[in-house]
This record gives sequence, structure tokens and C-alpha cells, in this order.
Amino acid sequence: MDTLNRFHDWLATYPMAQSAVGVILLLIVAGIANHITRRILVRIVTKVMKATENQWDDAILARGVVHRIANIAPVLVIYFGIGLIPGLPPTIDALVRNVAMAYIVLTVALSLSGLLSAINDVYQHRPDARSRPIKGYLQLLKIAVFVITAIMIVAVLVERSPLLLLSGLGAMAAVLMLVFKDTILSLVASVQVQSNDMLRVGDWIEMPSFGADGDVIDIALHTVKVQNWDKTITTIPTYALTANSFKNWRGMSESGGRRIKRALNLDKTSIRFLDEEDITRLKRFSLLSDYLDGKRRELAEWNKALAETGREPVNTRRLTNAGTFRAYVFAYLRSNPKIHKEMTLLVRQLAPTTTGLPLEIYCFTGTTDWNAYEGIQGDIFDHLIAILPEFDLRLFQEPTGNDLRGALVKAAQEISPGAVADAVSSVEPTNKG
Repeated sequence: MDTLNRFHDWLATYPMAQSAVGVILLLIVAGIANHITRRILVRIVTKVMKATENQWDDAILARGVVHRIANIAPVLVIYFGIGLIPGLPPTIDALVRNVAMAYIVLTVALSLSGLLSAINDVYQHRPDARSRPIKGYLQLLKIAVFVITAIMIVAVLVERSPLLLLSGLGAMAAVLMLVFKDTILSLVASVQVQSNDMLRVGDWIEMPSFGADGDVIDIALHTVKVQNWDKTITTIPTYALTANSFKNWRGMSESGGRRIKRALNLDKTSIRFLDEEDITRLKRFSLLSDYLDGKRRELAEWNKALAETGREPVNTRRLTNAGTFRAYVFAYLRSNPKIHKEMTLLVRQLAPTTTGLPLEIYCFTGTTDWNAYEGIQGDIFDHLIAILPEFDLRLFQEPTGNDLRGALVKAAQEISPGAVADAVSSVEPTNKG
């Protein structure tokens, strides 16, 4: 005690040394408070929260909310202890208090931001999170929290009321509108997107203006992220979804069927009427048997009513190979178990073009899986193309070099057998020159 009294009397003669010792002791106490808070209290709270099965506490721990709040303890020691140090000028005392309070306000704001992120993490585990994401709204709340925090920090540092700072913001309204233009547009767009259920996480969308074609993986306040099929990421401004058009394939996915819309271009010169021999031959097809019997009865009754004019074939109705093939395709699709029977199924002729007569198939598969869909579509058209010769039909195809070569050879054979070699050599490539 005598030693301490002598040391105290010595410090009394040196005010600066007394203040320095007070600062050192304050920092030591703040360090002890930080050690107790982070090493003991935070660990205990963490173990307790991890021991529960609740998702909320796990999300709060993952976002570091507890650790941020623990940072306040040593600062509070400094805030309340700085005034107990003798010999400090009032300006230093006020400065330290203001900085400590500003740090506390910032720490609380960061903790609130982490809490909002934890709320979003927990919400994403809900079944309706994909259709009703709240990430954009939480980001807006974060912006509001940090704006208020910035105003309070400035008010604390300059020792003025926050209301005075807010009253001066009226004159800066135009500037703030320009600064937060994208935020305001995105907020309005987010409300429209959510209220109209235009977009969900997991939807397949196409937006050629932004080069997006893939699945939506994130919907935020300002941006929507789309993972394209080549695994690249396209970022789209949220307001662009309401200002521009895009295709959402969700309806196809929810319907359970995916559309096939493709045409076979028939060579118009191969279309002709069927005779009895052709009809007898085509009755081998089980899918055509009922169609041919019904059609023959219908045409017989129709032609019978023509009386004398019905003696001329040109005045009668007759079956054609193109019409019979169309009926076969329809029956084939109806019997295919991989085609959705409750959705539209059409086999129709389109307007003739210079590339033939398009016979369009319009139907839906019974699955929306891309790989399975392509396999079903390929099997259908493989079969139809291969069976076309049974109906004495040909597909239209642009002439190739082999077609021209065959035509020249055939013409040469008709003119002179000896000219065949010359005709062949005239179209074969040469290495001369």
C-alpha cells in the first residue's frame, strides 16, 4: 500500500503520465472484456445454439451476427471509461466517445444486415421460396438500414441531431433520385415481377436481347442471374424484365408435355392417286386398316351419287398417297405411348412452297425432360422418313453433286453407251493445275 501511495503521489506531479496510465488501464480492461465476451460468452452461446434443431440459430451463426454483437463489449468499456481518466482534455474525451458511439452504431447495422441475410437463408428452405422470393425486399431493407446508419454516424461525429440532417435532405432529393435511380426502378420491377408471378428461381427463360437462355438461379433487388446451357452466367437488370419481353418455359414444365412442331417436306411430284392394288398393299398396315375401310365406304357412297358423271375417274373422289400417309402419321402418333394424349395432336398440310409440300406434325411429348424429348422426336421422324417409300412418296431435297453426276450418267447412257466414261470423267475432280 505504501508503494501504491508513493506511486499515486508521483503520478499526481505528472498529469500526462497519470493520463497515460489511465489509458493503458482502460485498454487492458477493454481487452479483458473482449476476451470474456468472445472467448467465453460467445462460445457458450454458440454451443447452445448449435445444440438446438432450430434453423434460425444456425443461420444467425453462419452470418456472424453473434460475433458482430460481441465486438460492442470492449467499445462500451471505452465509451464509459474514457471519462474516468484524469487529465484528458474535454476535446479528446468527446472525440473518443463520438468515435466509439459511431462504431457501436455501425456494428449494430452490420448485425442487422447479417440478421436479414439469415432470414433469407431460412426462408429459402420453404416450399414457396422459389415462387415468392424475398431477397429483393430484404436488400431494400438493408439499404434503408445503412442509409439511416450513415446519417446517425455523421450526426454522432458532428454532435448534431439526426433530425437536422434529415431536414437538409429535402434539398438533395433530386440528387438522391439520380443516385438511387436504378434502385427505385428495380424496386418497382421487383414488385411487378413478384405480384404477377412472372419469374421464379429455377424457371427456364429466354431473353435474346441479353443473350440469356437457361435457368434462373438468383433473383435479387437489382439483378437476376441466369445460368445458360453452356454454364455461363448472364446478369439481367431486374427492371429490364418489365421493360423488355422474355420467354418463360415454366408453363411447359408444369404442363407435363413439350411440343413437337416439325414438318416433312414432301416432293410434290411424288403425290398421286392410289389404285386398288395400292390400297390392298397398304391394308397390311394395322394402323391404316380401319381408315382405309371407312374411307372406301365413304368414297363409294359419294361417287355412287354422281350417276353418269361418276363413270369418269376425273369426276370421282379417290384416295391419294399423301392423304393416306397423313392418316398413318396421325394413327402412329395416337398409338405412341410417349405422346401426350390429352394435348393437341395435329398432322396438317401447310401451304406448298418451292421446297415441297410441308406435312407438319404438331403434338406434345409425355415428358418435359430435354434428353428424353429429343430422343422421342428423333425416333418419330426416323420412322416416318424410313417408311415414306411404302407410300411411294419422296422427301424434297436440294440436288447434290451425286444427283447431278447420276443425271449426267443416265443421259449419257441414253445417248451413247460409249459416252458414259466421258460424262463421268467430266464431273470427277482432277488434280491438274
